[in-house]
Amino acid sequence: MREKRMLEDFLGMGSGYVLDFSDRTFGDFCAEAVDVDIHSGKYLAYGTSKAKKLRAFWEIESDYLVGRLLNDLIDYAEDVAREFADDNLKLAERCREIATRLLAGGPSLADLKQQARILDAGHLAEQIRRLEDSLEKDPRLAIGTAKELVETCCKTILAARGKGIPGTPDIPTLTKATLKELKLVPEAVPNTARGVDVIKRLLSNLSTVGHGLAELRGLYGTGHGQHGSASGLTARHARLAVGAASTLAVFLFETHEATKGTT
Repeated sequence: MREKRMLEDFLGMGSGYVLDFSDRTFGDFCAEAVDVDIHSGKYLAYGTSKAKKLRAFWEIESDYLVGRLLNDLIDYAEDVAREFADDNLKLAERCREIATRLLAGGPSLADLKQQARILDAGHLAEQIRRLEDSLEKDPRLAIGTAKELVETCCKTILAARGKGIPGTPDIPTLTKATLKELKLVPEAVPNTARGVDVIKRLLSNLSTVGHGLAELRGLYGTGHGQHGSASGLTARHARLAVGAASTLAVFLFETHEATKGTT
């Protein structure tokens, strides 16, 4: 509560406002910063003012998402104010510390969201939303979705290149086919390339990410019945799985975009 009061003081939320935003500009800001419709019914639990919607956002969303929006709001406040008085500068620094701590709660999915928009991939966008919602609240679901994310990534790229695999291929098969199609396999690196051994080793490790996620999902994620007394992994393990899946997916999508028409 002390930190919330500090944030509310800095953001000028006492009268229902948030900084100098109008309803429209606050909606635009939140949509651009964290891809959220702050005016949706989801955030009306405490009332309809901008401050009350922001308080509901703090309560509902993950620490990581809250940290991202706070960080951008602090940046905006500093840009608008130009020069802070000493007291406000100290308050801004404390608020930044809170935002930074919250940001440490999970991986960034912003790059992955951008790829979903580029590809107009509705199913991928839905998986990203599920990952954000479940990271803290349901680690098993986050781990299961992380594995599905890599599958969706591989199937999307292979289909776009006319290399779809019939049937229900497992994730190692999909990952291997995608890496081969994108020429991200060790044998595609010329032996004369600088740092060839390191590059080949990194490329070899890429294929193990999907396999590892599949094994983790089989042991702890959703999709398989568990023993009645089985204990699951925690949010930090889910963040590891989601971070690995997101990093791999973004790299594959960016490589796909960068090499279109070259194969």
